[in-house]
Amino acid sequence: MNSFYYKCLCLLLLSFFKDHHLCSADPTDGFTLVPLTEDNFKLQKPYNEPLDDRYSYKDGVRSFWIYNNDKPFKAESTTRPRSELRISGHDYSSGIWQFEGYAYVPSGTSGVTIVQIHGATEGATSLQLRMEIIVFIDGVQKFVVKDQGPGDLYFKCGVYAAPFNSSHYMESRWKEIKLYKK
Repeated sequence: MNSFYYKCLCLLLLSFFKDHHLCSADPTDGFTLVPLTEDNFKLQKPYNEPLDDRYSYKDGVRSFWIYNNDKPFKAESTTRPRSELRISGHDYSSGIWQFEGYAYVPSGTSGVTIVQIHGATEGATSLQLRMEIIVFIDGVQKFVVKDQGPGDLYFKCGVYAAPFNSSHYMESRWKEIKLYKK
């Protein structure tokens, strides 16, 4: 076959298959979607600020923002500032669970945690129940980590200021938040 036609055929085939992801599996294969309602979404924000000053929900997008000098979520707490959504009603201590959502972090935000699996016995945040946590981004496996011990676990997303090197203003935006389980 003429090399010109061969190259054209290859380019045509590549352009056809590039959007069909024939080589990668859907990470939700074999999982069941867990129904979520607004009642499952519990919001945490600095105790001295109105919710509207640190959170908005418009056109399906949940926006969370804080300042590095904000108060914690409870007056007696020694934790860092946060504007977070805690998924309640689906705490777990066994099984295989997935959290999914589309996240956006604007330029200039740094030193912030935007998603957590919370509830380990050692430290506050876990990464799954004495198993491995497999992180997929855009359908591609990125890394695998061990957890920090058993506990009643739950998912959170939003913004939580890290102890060091946090920017003055921190923001994340989320849409299409879902839970799956096996």
